Amino acid sequence: MFTFTFRISPFKRAGYMLETKNLTPQQLSLFTALILTIPVSAGVFILRQEWWIVVVCSVLFAAMSYALILSTLQKFIYRKIKLIYKFIYQTKASRREETYYKYILPQKSIDEVREDVEKWAEQRQGEIEMLKANEAFRKEFLQNLAHELKTPIFAIQGYVDTLLEGASENPEIRQRFLSKADRNIDRLVNLVNDLDEISKLESGELPLYKENFIIHEVIRDVFESLSIKSQAKKIKCSFKKGTEQSEWVFADKEKIRQVLINLVDNAIKYSNENGNIVASVYNTDGKRVLVEISDDGIGISEEHIGRIFERFYRTDLARSRKVGGSGLGLSICKHIIEAHSQTIHVRSKIDIGTTIGFTLDRRKE
Repeated sequence: MFTFTFRISPFKRAGYMLETKNLTPQQLSLFTALILTIPVSAGVFILRQEWWIVVVCSVLFAAMSYALILSTLQKFIYRKIKLIYKFIYQTKASRREETYYKYILPQKSIDEVREDVEKWAEQRQGEIEMLKANEAFRKEFLQNLAHELKTPIFAIQGYVDTLLEGASENPEIRQRFLSKADRNIDRLVNLVNDLDEISKLESGELPLYKENFIIHEVIRDVFESLSIKSQAKKIKCSFKKGTEQSEWVFADKEKIRQVLINLVDNAIKYSNENGNIVASVYNTDGKRVLVEISDDGIGISEEHIGRIFERFYRTDLARSRKVGGSGLGLSICKHIIEAHSQTIHVRSKIDIGTTIGFTLDRRKE
């Protein structure tokens, strides 16, 4: 004799439970009403063993139970859920939203409502994380700004105090201290100007005057204007072989000149003596031109590459202070290129060198 045993797998049981969990309010009300009707029908049959009475009573009881349960669900449970949705959207309900709350929302299962709330919670959590990151960035920015301002101010204060205490009687000391104070004043002026320019770029107050021009000519002008600095370190500035052919671009010529000055100046600062700075210009897809400035200097470690375009961010604090600058040059470059709806990127390796490139639109007819 054989005995057969039937078992429902855990997956099937889970599937059945999932189906019952996803019942709509109408289905849940009907399901509950039918369950309640069974013992009532049995009781009526015991008291009055007449099938037509049992059927009539069962139908009436089921209908009344269904209406009562559905009304309870909608009026009490979904009233609370409606408040949750109003809190989520944080708005006074419009006519369309009231229609949604009245007709569409009650069609949702509790699990669907839970999923909506979880999505809202995830979105809010993402916003909170972004606000925390922005707050950390703001604090770091203010700390860096305070440091950048304090350094020249305290230096100027020290020189002036020393002169007032009698050092001005000595012509040699007076001249040296005044020269140092003047350099620190220039540093302050440059810092304020850079901050003002970034502010205008971010707010869109600094308009772009786009025109067609040859990018090679601007690069040559920048090499020439910084030749004193490059020659002091015996650095050679040139174009990469194969990219010497003139390329026309459509952009704000003076703003792009400013970008190139910042990039070449940085390359000179962080290059070793007898180094090389190479400019490359590529026609990428017929619509854009890629411009890159490369050096064979000290390079940037991977941990810093993602942050070099932040305001005041310095990869090596001591060395960066020594070479000078406001710490805003690359940030300004990024804002100018993004104002052109283009991108800027960096590739670098320690003791190998750095390449910073950006794209521009090709000549407009």
